[in-house]
Amino acid sequence: MPTEHPHLTPTLLLPLLGGPANLRSVTHCMTRLRVEVADPTLVRTAELRATPGVLGVVMDGTAVQVVLGPGTVTRVAAALRAERQARTAAPTRQTLRRVARIFVPLIPALIGCGVIAGLAGLLANLRWAPALVPALNAVASGFMSLIGVFVGYRTAKEFGGTPVLGGAVAAVAVWPGLAQVEVFGRGLTPGQGGVLGALAAALLAVAVERGCRRVVPEALDVLVTPTLTVLLPGLATLYGLMWAAGEASSAVGWFADWLLSHGGAVAGFVLGGLFLPLVMLGLHQALIPVHATLIAERGSTVLLPILAMAGAGQVGAAVAVYLRLPDDISVRRTVRSALPAGLLGVGEPLVYGVSLPLGRPFATACVGGAFGGGFVGFMAQGGGGTVGATAIGPSGWALFPLLRGDHGPVEAVVVYAAGLLVGYAAGFLATYFFGFPRKRPRAASP
Repeated sequence: MPTEHPHLTPTLLLPLLGGPANLRSVTHCMTRLRVEVADPTLVRTAELRATPGVLGVVMDGTAVQVVLGPGTVTRVAAALRAERQARTAAPTRQTLRRVARIFVPLIPALIGCGVIAGLAGLLANLRWAPALVPALNAVASGFMSLIGVFVGYRTAKEFGGTPVLGGAVAAVAVWPGLAQVEVFGRGLTPGQGGVLGALAAALLAVAVERGCRRVVPEALDVLVTPTLTVLLPGLATLYGLMWAAGEASSAVGWFADWLLSHGGAVAGFVLGGLFLPLVMLGLHQALIPVHATLIAERGSTVLLPILAMAGAGQVGAAVAVYLRLPDDISVRRTVRSALPAGLLGVGEPLVYGVSLPLGRPFATACVGGAFGGGFVGFMAQGGGGTVGATAIGPSGWALFPLLRGDHGPVEAVVVYAAGLLVGYAAGFLATYFFGFPRKRPRAASP
């Protein structure tokens, strides 16, 4: 009978084989995954053998044979080849995907803690249950105070290092005792540098670990490699990375504030209008650490409510398509089924099922996002108050519980809701009047 192990995935095997760049070829026979590697010292043989579903490992120079059994080997080899190709196809996109894989698993905790922080703020403003507010703040802030450790762990795991060593190095930056540590005559602040510092520290730890595994004798590896992997990047973090990352984090926050206070309407128009194309190209992933940095530094990201207007433009465009194509049963069915998700900020069904296949409605949806973003930016620039989100992930109506603003949560909700209405209306009008050729659109075959 074929042997299947559903939990054995390329994401699990790739780091143990030295990462996608270390794989020259991937083939298989009836029972064995056969991998040709560039550097056999990067292969973590012991961890491979201990992986559930791996029946054995045979090393012969640069050739690695992983015994998986029939059935499993076919599935894993195909998935491993696809993952390797996706990761090595384009350096820029590969980097962005890796960044996304570091931060995306943290989003559920960011959302949960963000909602709790919003509830604590609401209770504090209303002066309700004052004894409960400190407890809620503690629950909401615990994860955020240690987010650097999680980022370090995920970074090392993604780039082929030992995850716990990446987390250990990143933990140096959040140790409370840093307040008593002086570097070049200056004291350090726990958490200085935020997620950017944790990311840099963990990347350095991965590089040191790889170097150690190349030169340290196997008999000393278990003792020397972890020690040097924590010691050298840890000292580098204290004596340079924390300061540099702190400056970079402050610059990100300063630039976001400057952008909205000096060019809010224009900036919002551009950001709201370009976000859907960025999503299509996968370039929006580059904004994930920016959002995380703003949340860690300022308590919220002022960019997300503006970018969320792209979804509002998409919703308005979809409604216009629904009305303009009364005889197209297929498109109208897609709009009806995807519209609720679109209102909650999940726009992919509308993008790929409605606007993008039709062409022009995708462009007019971007127009709706631009006007919605321009409105939110104008309010920030014109004194109506900056609106921020305490977590990343949700958008649309799902973002309401995560909003905060300069003038309190009520004003933030009002500004954001008005922006959504502007985005809906602009997307609808642009699509209804300019989203189709002048000749009446023909209905597609059901």
